[in-house]
Amino acid sequence: MTSPICPVELTASLVRCPSVTPEEGGALVLLQALLEDAGFFCARVDRGGVSNLFARWGDKGADRSFGFNGHTDVVPLGRIEDWTQDPFGAEIIDGFMYGRGTTDMKSGVAAFAAAAVDFVRETPPEGAVILTITGDEEGDAVDGTVALLDWMHEQGEQMSVCLVGEPTSPDYMGQMMKIGRRGSLTAWFTVRGKQGHSAYPHRALNPMPAVARLSDRLCSRVLDEGTDHFDASTLALVSIETGNSATNVIPAETTACVNIRFNDTHSGADLSQWLHQEAAAVDKEFGTQTEVKIKISGESFLTPPGPLSNLIGQAVQVETNQVPELSTTGGTSDARFVKNHCPVVEFGLVGKTMHAVDERVEVAQIHQLKSIYGRILRDYFA
Repeated sequence: MTSPICPVELTASLVRCPSVTPEEGGALVLLQALLEDAGFFCARVDRGGVSNLFARWGDKGADRSFGFNGHTDVVPLGRIEDWTQDPFGAEIIDGFMYGRGTTDMKSGVAAFAAAAVDFVRETPPEGAVILTITGDEEGDAVDGTVALLDWMHEQGEQMSVCLVGEPTSPDYMGQMMKIGRRGSLTAWFTVRGKQGHSAYPHRALNPMPAVARLSDRLCSRVLDEGTDHFDASTLALVSIETGNSATNVIPAETTACVNIRFNDTHSGADLSQWLHQEAAAVDKEFGTQTEVKIKISGESFLTPPGPLSNLIGQAVQVETNQVPELSTTGGTSDARFVKNHCPVVEFGLVGKTMHAVDERVEVAQIHQLKSIYGRILRDYFA
């Protein structure tokens, strides 16, 4: 009889793969070997220099299929001298495993891969289990999960539902699951005037007051008061750049940048139109010319509470004695792409140390997460 897959050992093996975006680092090679040995059909779906892995146990086109989504790429280390442990060492100290990606999200991938392998070996389901794992979640994310979903559409592969294994709980296991996410939009305003001597401002056209007025108009706007499942939308002024080191020169141009996290009251298109209108109004007042560049990283979305969130919530409650809060807080995740394919919910570890120096995960929580994912699979196919 084959021994169960240890999610802690698998996490450690993945952490030792230096897969800083966009490097694959051996993580997907390791997972492919594990999954193929368990009878999964695997395909590398690489695009644009990004490595991705699709894996399916069961028949293509099965009536029911449960999917997991996650990523093996990690953010840069920062100052290596600030780490007290080898960031790719996966050392276990006082019950915690240290290393880049331990929390976000190699332990999540290890937990659902281990749960899936053990499940299909012990109780082969009538249906399919699908894993989509990308190496591009922490980067631009245009050739990661998007590439996997494009390939699945071309190949006729389908998930009925999907669980994204991102860290979701702020403080303790079982605290929270994500049933949606806010949208994210970044806008850059390059305001152009006319350079001149600061002693003769009437001979110049200073873009700085225009940027200040525009920034005030944007930051003073209350976008909304929130909705049933979302907090109020937010706008943050994140930078104003002139590149002007001289104190006696009025600059020719300056650029301001804002980031908006928006709920289902808005769309990226509506907000873009408003931003263009605000820039035009300031140009009319000051005589400047403003170029607006906008990047929409994702629209807001919601998977309404129902069968999928109930399934996950019940498994979490049994394994942790906690009733997870249904939340839409936080930043973006690849669930924003999966939601176009099938209903999607996120549940994973406590995320306190993700992206931090000395990132670490409580070893007991990795075992617990595998147990939760295994129970979800058993309940789904019961």
